[in-house]
This record gives sequence, structure tokens and C-alpha cells, in this order.
Amino acid sequence: MTEPGRDLQSALAYAAGSDKSLIFLDRKERETRWPFHAVQSRARAVAGRLMKLGIQHGERVVLVFPTDIEFMDAFFGCLLAGAVPTPVYPPVRLGRMDEYVARTARMIELAGARLVLAPSRIRRVMGRVAERARPELGCRTLEQLPSAPPDSRPVDPLDLALVQFSSGTTVDPKPVALTHHALMEQGRLLRQLILESGGDEVQAGCSWLPLYHDMGLIGCLMPALLHPGDLTLLGPELFITKPALWLRALSRSKATVSPAPNFAYALCVQKVKDEEMEGVDLSHWRMALNGAEPVAPEVLRAFTERFARWGFSANALTPVYGLSEAALAISFSDVNTPFVTTHFDPVALSEGRAVPDPEGVELVSVGKALPEFDIEVREGIIWTRGPSLMKGYLGRPDLTATALVDGWLNTGDLGFFHEGELYVTGREKDVLILNGRNHAPHPVEQAADHVQGVRTGCAAAVSFRPEGAASETLVLFVERNKGATVDPSLVAASVLERCGLRCGQVVIVDPGTLPRTSSGKLRRSEALRLHRAGELAAPDEVTLLHVAGIFARSAAAFFRAR
Repeated sequence: MTEPGRDLQSALAYAAGSDKSLIFLDRKERETRWPFHAVQSRARAVAGRLMKLGIQHGERVVLVFPTDIEFMDAFFGCLLAGAVPTPVYPPVRLGRMDEYVARTARMIELAGARLVLAPSRIRRVMGRVAERARPELGCRTLEQLPSAPPDSRPVDPLDLALVQFSSGTTVDPKPVALTHHALMEQGRLLRQLILESGGDEVQAGCSWLPLYHDMGLIGCLMPALLHPGDLTLLGPELFITKPALWLRALSRSKATVSPAPNFAYALCVQKVKDEEMEGVDLSHWRMALNGAEPVAPEVLRAFTERFARWGFSANALTPVYGLSEAALAISFSDVNTPFVTTHFDPVALSEGRAVPDPEGVELVSVGKALPEFDIEVREGIIWTRGPSLMKGYLGRPDLTATALVDGWLNTGDLGFFHEGELYVTGREKDVLILNGRNHAPHPVEQAADHVQGVRTGCAAAVSFRPEGAASETLVLFVERNKGATVDPSLVAASVLERCGLRCGQVVIVDPGTLPRTSSGKLRRSEALRLHRAGELAAPDEVTLLHVAGIFARSAAAFFRAR
């Protein structure tokens, strides 16, 4: 096989020349295998139909698909047509449809999309979104595209290839514009790391991460294209319902690489039963990447201890750090050694200093900069430069000018170096200000996880100054497990013991209450806003009548949008 060129069209062609496949797994663990040459053929068919519809070079097409072959048809079809795929999340939380309609319509508008594509079962509930956003060519299924022969048009490496929305934890999601060159460079660096970690070993990937998120789309699909290997995919809803499906798929596929955020490892520790692991072998899993959210050291240790008997190695756990604006990764910890943690004096951290203290807060290193990347910490904020940075925020030169300065990206994340390795402490806009000192919210939130009845990873810490008060107060929102009762005083005591901070208020809420981004990250400031407005409430109960109402309102909205 010849090496791929410098754009995603050539990357797909390169993979199509191999004997490797995309493998989709359903809830009954049945596999559907699509060789890359078939993926390319199907994409060419979609590209021709998009071009017949009138989609021009560089125009954005929003994709609202679950994890299945139709996502690949639409994604690669757009790329072969010279268009720009813009994946957004499907309406999985039907109890939050009003919120979904508002945020998704806003993303369509920000992307300047001419067309929205969705499978028929999702399109049925997209009417209100289409009515609000008014994409010129409407919301269609792939079957509703006009008939046309397979086709494609050439692209340049510096052309826009993808609009990837940032998580939007503190503000509206921002449309990150990524070129073919940026994506290929990120893919090349990831491939290099994978090869260096395993030599000539056959590579295989496995992921349940959503394909509308950079860690799932770029982090899993790009290496599979550039170093062709089988990639097994299952939907995020399957993992959440039954986490053992991920580990069983890893074993069956003999996958060497699989990434996930911290909460996924914690969920496996809590929910996977021994009997579900019968016959499972995790010894092939060499790169268990952990990123996209703060990494909790106790979770890493618990996961290693829990699954060691099935061949899992502590060396596999690899904390990483990245963001959409860099087309994903900018730092990796060593992939062949155990993860590194250090205890730091919490008072010094609150003052912007990193002072090791055996009795202090334990933080996980996310390693060193990827090859060809540079990382600097300026006044506590992480800056980076490298070959896969975004072109900018689409249509927002004001935001771009703030984020990109002289070739450097302001990540907006806080962190520091210790013994040459990077430690990330949180988002600048999420920092807790208490008694004149800055504190990261994550240790506070993780302290709540130790209280019985609390949903792991479902706490949000915020600080604010009540009207007339002399100083800020700490408010901690905590979701309880279904059917459980949580004592707020026990949560406050855990925070005091582990973080040395006093909670002004602990608010216990029902499961699913806290607002989240499309990638599942907590929106802390939004939780506070809703609480103060008396609007922080659990999702609507999803009954047959509720779903019927969603369908009816969607159909009426499609009629009005004609």
C-alpha cells in the first residue's frame, strides 16, 4: 500500500486498499462488518447525490446520526463531495427536548449549514429544530437525496474538512473549524504513538464514544484510516446501559487501543458483574486512554485492581489531555509505564503554586507534549502550538483572535508543570473563588462520590457571592442514585475532610437533573443559574404519551417550515 496523501479523501482511499473493516456491534453483541472499500463505495454514492442536490465545495452539512453505517455514509459522503460534515448529537434525552431544540438549532445556525441529514427515526423529532434554524435545503434522510451516479470532487489540504463543536461547559458551543491538514497531522501523530508503543503488533481499535465528539471521531477513526486496522464501534447508549459490553467487545476484537473519559472506568468498576466477564481477556488492551475530563487517581487504581484478574495491566492506563481546538490530543503520558500521580499542598495550589506534599491533594499527570507540539503555562493558563491546531472558530473572528495568538492556542485550561510533566487542574472559567483563593472544582466533586447513594461523576461545584454577602459561598449540586437517599451533611463532611473546604449549601437532586453538554460534561454555571431561578428540575418523564406529543409537535413544525 502506498502512503496516504494529505487529505481525508486520500485517507479513506488508503484504508479502502486494505482488508480491514469497521465493525458495528448491537445490544445483543451481534456484529455487522463493513470493509473500508465498501465504506468508500457507499460514500461515493452519497457524494454524488449531495452534489446533485446542489451542495457546493466548502458548504457545511449537519449530521445527526447514532453510531452506525449511515453516519459513515453521510460523513465520508460529505468529504468526497468537498463539503464539510458537522456532526451534532442526536436527541437521546427525550425528557429534555426543549433544551435540545434550542441548542441544536443554535449549532446549525453557528455552522451556517445549508442541509441537515438524519436517519428517519431521528428526523421524526427534528421538526422544531428545522423550523427554528431554517437550513436552506431542509432536514432530510439519505434516502430523500436526489438520485445521481457516484461522484466526488477534489479538495486541498488547507480546505475546511470538519466543524467540531467545543463542549460548551461554560458558554455556548463554539464551532471549531478544522482543515484536512490539521486532521491528517493529528492522525499521523496518533498513529506514530500507537506504532511506537506496540512495534509490529497488529493494531485494532474499539470504542463506544459518540462519533459527534472529537475523542470518538478523530481519536478512533483517524488512526484506523491511517494505519488500517479493524475498528469495533458500539453506541454510547449501549455502554451506559451495560458497561460490560465495552469490555467484552475489547476482548472479542483483541483491541489494542480504546479511549474513554474517567467516568467510564468508574462505571465499569461499579456496574460490571463477574459473571458478565466470563471468558473475557483484556491482556491485548495496551492503550487504555483516559481523557476528556479530569482523571481521578482512585478510579484508575480501582479499575486496575478490579480487572487485573482478566489480564488488564496497570501499564495500559494512559492519562491524556487535549481539546477540540487542537483536533484532539496535545499531551500523552508514557504508554508503557504505570500512570504517575503526585500529592500537592492544596493551599499552595489555591495560590497558584505547585508544592509537593505527601498529605496533600493527589493529581494525575497527563504526561508530556506530543511530538511537534509545544506546551507553555502562562500565569497558570495552558497554551500550546502544534501542527493540528484549528483554523479558527467558524464565523467568529473575535473569538478566534482571543484564542489564537501568534500561532499559540489559549486552551482556557489551568495547569502547571512538575518534574517535566503536565498537570491539569480545570477550566479557567470554572474555578472556585473562596476566601480570596482559587480552587479547582474537580476534587470537591470527586469528594461527593465517596458518599453512599451519590451517582458517580454527577456532582457540580460552583462558587458565587450571594447578594449582600461579604464573600463567596460554595454550592455543591449532587445527583442521587435512583431510589437512593443522600444525606447532605455527609457530603459536606466528605468535602471538608478531603478538600478542607466548607460547603455553604449542598443541593441533592434527582438523577439526570444537572445540565450537560453534548459530550456529557457538566455545565456548572448553568446549574447555578437554573437553581437560582427555581428552574433546576429533573427531566420530564418519558411516557408513550410524551413521545407521541414530541412526534406531533415535530410534524407540525415541519409543515410550518415548508
